[in-house]
Amino acid sequence: MGTLMKIAIFVAVALALNYAVNLLFRFLARKTKAVHLRFTKSAVNVIIDIIIIYSLAQQFEITKDISKVLLQSGSLVIAIATFAAQQALANVISGLSISASKPYNVDEKIRVIQGGTVIAEGIVKDVMIRHTVISQFNGESCIVPNSIMDSSVIINTNYTENVGNFVEIEIAYDADIEEAIRIMRRVCVEHELTLNTAENAVSASAYTSNGVILKTTVWTENLNDNFKACSDIRIALVGEFRKSGIEIPYQTVTVHNPADDGQDVDL
Repeated sequence: MGTLMKIAIFVAVALALNYAVNLLFRFLARKTKAVHLRFTKSAVNVIIDIIIIYSLAQQFEITKDISKVLLQSGSLVIAIATFAAQQALANVISGLSISASKPYNVDEKIRVIQGGTVIAEGIVKDVMIRHTVISQFNGESCIVPNSIMDSSVIINTNYTENVGNFVEIEIAYDADIEEAIRIMRRVCVEHELTLNTAENAVSASAYTSNGVILKTTVWTENLNDNFKACSDIRIALVGEFRKSGIEIPYQTVTVHNPADDGQDVDL
């Protein structure tokens, strides 16, 4: 068999095996977003490539002799390779640790903090043998080495059963506070994405120079639902308060111009 034919066969086998592995893990990923699946797939692809390359090297006299020499001096090769690739190995080992402990999974929102500084924040899109891919909210993808992920503080909002966020709105001092509280509670309960009930508290959280701040917590099943629910509720409260004659105060500046017949202008 010719040299080119042997190379073509081994390349075809490598492509076929990698394709089969990708199909298998793609099927498994439909059932679960577990982080260890992505890492394991990447590791299996690398192992297949190494085995194919070594097997191909055994087919030719020149490469066979080289591989024998490398195997005979294996301890030296391993020592040199370990020293040269210690950072890469650290990422692989950290990837194994992340895969085992599962501090986050694919499609979960996380914040990566190291030394009090936020390194990355967004949605986990992939976990490779060397790094984790995080899609940030500005559209950029942050590629973070697994060794950094393993040594950082990971804030994962998906670890909680439900997600809660505060919604605050200010009303004037002469407004009907009790009616405003009833409206705020009703709007939160009636939204399709919220888990709020009539028992959820609405409190007067603070005084300002313009009025009273009403505050409540909007509960949803996940963070994406919470963003939408809070936005919809804020918009709805403006309309509902307007219908009920409840004033949302805002600052005005009165300018008095003595030369203009004593007329005052509100800005």
